[in-house]
Amino acid sequence: MEEKCCCTRTTDRTDEDKKALDARINRIVGQLNGIKNMIADNRYCGDILIQLSAIDKSVKSLASVILNSHVHTCMVRDIQSGKLEVVDEIVDLFKRFQ
Repeated sequence: MEEKCCCTRTTDRTDEDKKALDARINRIVGQLNGIKNMIADNRYCGDILIQLSAIDKSVKSLASVILNSHVHTCMVRDIQSGKLEVVDEIVDLFKRFQ
């Protein structure tokens, strides 16, 4: 049996889910642009670091939403179809977010 390349896997998302994820990403991009402007304006390092911390939390929150969805959709589907190797995948994913 030939194993599929990971780049061919997809996840179906509702338009509502895509819209919510896009909104989160747009906020993160806005925060990054704000930091770029702060640096250009020679703003105080501490203020920039505070904003970087906020971005870090925003990215982690986005990752958490996607990880939660992944576990409840993709992983459940794969386990139900007998693809138990996804357990190793989720373990690796959790390690990345520690």
